[in-house]
Amino acid sequence: MIAPDELRRIASWSRELTEAEFEEARRGISLKSYGKGSYICHVGDRLDSWTGVADGLVKMSTTSKTGKAATLAGMRAGAWFGEGTVIKGELRRYELVALRETRLALMRRSSFLWLFEHSAAFNRFLVHQFNERLAQFIALAETERTLDSTGRLARNLAWLFNPTLYPDQDRTLAISQEELGLLAGMSRQIANQGLSKLAELGLVELGHGSVTILDLDRLVRYEG
Repeated sequence: MIAPDELRRIASWSRELTEAEFEEARRGISLKSYGKGSYICHVGDRLDSWTGVADGLVKMSTTSKTGKAATLAGMRAGAWFGEGTVIKGELRRYELVALRETRLALMRRSSFLWLFEHSAAFNRFLVHQFNERLAQFIALAETERTLDSTGRLARNLAWLFNPTLYPDQDRTLAISQEELGLLAGMSRQIANQGLSKLAELGLVELGHGSVTILDLDRLVRYEG
């Protein structure tokens, strides 16, 4: 069971629940830690828990039959994912890797389904979540076909600041160039070049191991 203050900190959706719904949510959540580079799950694994990133950074990816890897999404602290898999009770169709020391909040499937059946506030959150994720994956398909490396980097960085998926986050994220490269599917050197270009254009500000977003709207629309 997760502590009330901890749940409110890591899950913006929990603050809209009734008292009974909030208690059901926190009774159903446990915390688990993963080391840097650890696989949280592989394609075909059964992971029945709805999952939130309490601390850390997670990469969601897939590998084709020919061995080509593709990053589907990067998820920072505050992200919640896997609701579709939990609702359908199916095996995972993607890999999850912790890119740094990461702590996950795992909600058991029975608690998730109870909230899904009983909580209007929880369902409103899920509708917005589904909508944003769908838009993200449609954009991903476009990005892979039309954008250069800097454009792909800009999109992946912008997703980490999506105001619907991360309503509580400020515009500065502690993240290394290596981590951004892993999320965007490129080397650290290429990521560094792309970040420098985005900084020259006034879209981001680079700090020591951090990135601050100066113009999120332009970053989302950046096409090179």
